Amino acid sequence: MTRKICVVTGSRADYGLLRSVIQGIKDDPNLTIQVIATGMHLSPTFGLTYKEIEADGFFIDEKVEVITELDTPEEISQSIAKGIIGCAKAFNRLEPDLVLLLGDRYEIFSAAIAAYVAFIPIAHIHGGELTGGALDEAFRHSISKMSSLHFVAAEEYKKRLIQLGENPKNIHIAGGLGVDSIKKHKLLNKHELENELDIKFLDKSLLVTFHPVTLDIESSEFQFKELLSALSNLKDTTLIFTMPNADTGGRKLISMVEEFIIENKNAKAFTSLGQLLYFSCIQNTDGVIGNSSSGIIEVPSFQKATINIGDRQLGRLQAESIINCKPMKKDIINAVEKLYSSSFQTLLGMVTNPYSGTGVSEKIIEVLGAISLDGIIKKAFYDL
Repeated sequence: MTRKICVVTGSRADYGLLRSVIQGIKDDPNLTIQVIATGMHLSPTFGLTYKEIEADGFFIDEKVEVITELDTPEEISQSIAKGIIGCAKAFNRLEPDLVLLLGDRYEIFSAAIAAYVAFIPIAHIHGGELTGGALDEAFRHSISKMSSLHFVAAEEYKKRLIQLGENPKNIHIAGGLGVDSIKKHKLLNKHELENELDIKFLDKSLLVTFHPVTLDIESSEFQFKELLSALSNLKDTTLIFTMPNADTGGRKLISMVEEFIIENKNAKAFTSLGQLLYFSCIQNTDGVIGNSSSGIIEVPSFQKATINIGDRQLGRLQAESIINCKPMKKDIINAVEKLYSSSFQTLLGMVTNPYSGTGVSEKIIEVLGAISLDGIIKKAFYDL
């Protein structure tokens, strides 16, 4: 009998990272893949990206609706509750042997609770990381504590999980899935990308990806205003926006992007680029600006600059290509000037990415197939 692995995906971002793992499980004769799509995948506002999963040839076993019409703290809490109920029903029907989760979003937190209560072992990818400016940090550590098996991106993150009481023998250093995914794509050149996105590259170009600062809700709008004010001065720069996530206050940021696009003809926004187009944008622009984890984890592999605004990613390992700046117009302008300076451009050619890894998805699949699940849920706290 094959081992049933249920992968829960809630957004375009985590699906892009998980795609090669899902494919590998599907191709393994000793494993059976199950897919649950939830979160932003099922929302028209965020592009109904479950269709991308189906277009890749994967069957979606369950769709769990969680996103509500609003994004207030109350509504997010209701979404978490809906996620627990929906995932509980899905797990009861699918009866997976193991649930595979990535990251730290609230819908993934919901899936973890439902699986844990149902005594289904959880394997967690990208645990042990820090993001001091986001609710995601508490979700991530909570998911790790409910998980029996861990795949981390670096040695430092393994040490942090041990500090949380996880047994070292169940923690595997795999590397960053996003970095591994880059190598599996044939990226578009600038001309192909212009045609695909219907844009025209000017002398300079930046990819903008900014998400709500969920531990400081009021600050998100202010920070984004400062960023947009700084960007409005860059008339000789093509600005490619990816839309914010479905977090508290996210819809307000989306409306701000839409207003900016109307007023600035050098800017264009996309609800969902997909991994190929997203990576191609990184490859063909001068750098990334915003507060996304991708700017920290994946962008350095392109030897491109990242301007990391504020403290949303506070605590993550960083390459030398990261320019950290305060969420103030003046500081952002100074960071852009630094990005284009000849000395910093020279530095980029020597950057190494701390999240680099080879065969990351293959390592994960190998462990998922080989590890014994007998008694794995009942774990003792590992004292230092």
